[in-house]
Amino acid sequence: MIRPWILILKVLLLMGPISAFNAGAAKFNVLETSIADVHRALTDESLTCLELTQIYLRRIEFYDQSTGLNSIILVNPDATIRATALDAEFAATGTLRPLHCVPMIIKDNYNVRGLQTTAGSKAMLGFMPEKDAWQIARIKKAGALVLGKSNMAEWAFSPRVTISSVAGETRNPYNLHHVPAGSSGGTAAAVAANLGLAGLGTDTGNSIRGPSSHTALVGIRSTIGLTSRSGIVPLFLRNDVGGPMTRSVADAVRILQIIAGPDSADPITEYARGQYPDNFLELLHKGALSGVRIGVMRHLSERDHDPRIKQLFESALKDLARLGAIIVDPIAVADFDTISANHWCRMFKHDLNVFLEDNASRSPRKNLQEIVDTGLYSDYIAEDLKGNAAVVDPVSLSPPCQDLYHDERRVAFRKAIVGAMDKASVAAVVYPSWNFPPARIGYPDDYKGDNNQVIAPHTGLPAVTVPMGFIGDLPAGLQFVGRLFSEAAILPLIYAFEQGTQHRVAPKGFAALAPTLAPVKPQQARISGP
Repeated sequence: MIRPWILILKVLLLMGPISAFNAGAAKFNVLETSIADVHRALTDESLTCLELTQIYLRRIEFYDQSTGLNSIILVNPDATIRATALDAEFAATGTLRPLHCVPMIIKDNYNVRGLQTTAGSKAMLGFMPEKDAWQIARIKKAGALVLGKSNMAEWAFSPRVTISSVAGETRNPYNLHHVPAGSSGGTAAAVAANLGLAGLGTDTGNSIRGPSSHTALVGIRSTIGLTSRSGIVPLFLRNDVGGPMTRSVADAVRILQIIAGPDSADPITEYARGQYPDNFLELLHKGALSGVRIGVMRHLSERDHDPRIKQLFESALKDLARLGAIIVDPIAVADFDTISANHWCRMFKHDLNVFLEDNASRSPRKNLQEIVDTGLYSDYIAEDLKGNAAVVDPVSLSPPCQDLYHDERRVAFRKAIVGAMDKASVAAVVYPSWNFPPARIGYPDDYKGDNNQVIAPHTGLPAVTVPMGFIGDLPAGLQFVGRLFSEAAILPLIYAFEQGTQHRVAPKGFAALAPTLAPVKPQQARISGP
């Protein structure tokens, strides 16, 4: 890792003469800023979208490689063009779109037109999608710009690490000797280090909430069906969810309300009709926990755990009570270990082959077997790839793998969780997102304590992680789980907890770069890959 005095020297060398660009940008500090902050600065003309974009591009250029963070696979060479167009639009209309000039970090399993999508695999180098994923189209329409594509666990297989054959390993910005979890660790690390304003990740079992927990972010895994997965490289589509990863609840909610809703290309989203409000944001208020019953899921918090995480969790329960919540401890779920077991169904081969077929005109590979035959993948996922290529098509199994509304075991599991919540009259249940702190890189025995894969992926229930505190310099997260399509009910509770505790703190090693650096020209942007 680079020594502090070298870092300071590099900052001084990079700063150079202050350009006209910096006159406005110098007044605006991107560290821990929010969408609302940016919109206020745009409105009072103390900042332009181009200036903001240049600051983030410079931070990526300076920090991502020099520190070894390694969170970004590629930057968008047209980011400044998009920013300039957004500035011109605002000058002409005087109106900001909901996500106007929100530079976003996008996990590299989202199709973004004009940018390469690899899912972290060298086997997919050169894949340039014809059109945007549905969520990308939605955020662009709302005024966001794609700043870059982030590193990920290759093909999203690992909840533990973020390592790809395209870009190598991403580190945790809070301590570069530790992991950011997986598979959306690139988005998490970049957003936590303030290399972008917000991000998108995907979650099959852990992959939004785990990295968010490990990097002091808010991560939303919404109800399966609230947001579309079309245009996202799948892992197990029956469990996959895409969603926001941000430094605040309000920013996550701003993005969620843009990407929520039915999409004809993803039939499961038909269940979302009439199930969500037009404006999640207006529901947020600091007193939302007053008189609300919150259940404690001891089935998870008492599993093998680090006593320091247990202490943070107990403090979080006290904070919830201080903020007005009525704590119901514990929530009893009969036969929990039995009904929560053996829900995984290996759909990767089927789902990926469908995705590759849908993108056949552009994809360099036509099916999973072709990918396996290339040998272009990381050693640590070789067994997963080959094993999934060999499975019987799960659609032909009896009973077949089914979605959360038709699989009898998944329905029974969800009914047991919701039934226990109903019996206790609680609005949500809580537990630590991980029972152990982020693992040290290279120490596989440290990888333990993942609570994310137990309830939400198999029941389809919404689950959100929010910062719960720190063990030394390593973050920990508190998870809230609600009923199907109860986002409007649980997000205000999470916001109230966040506002009443203020656990989010920026990683110290990424604050030195001043926002008064000379602008990055589009052609200078670093791009990995072909």
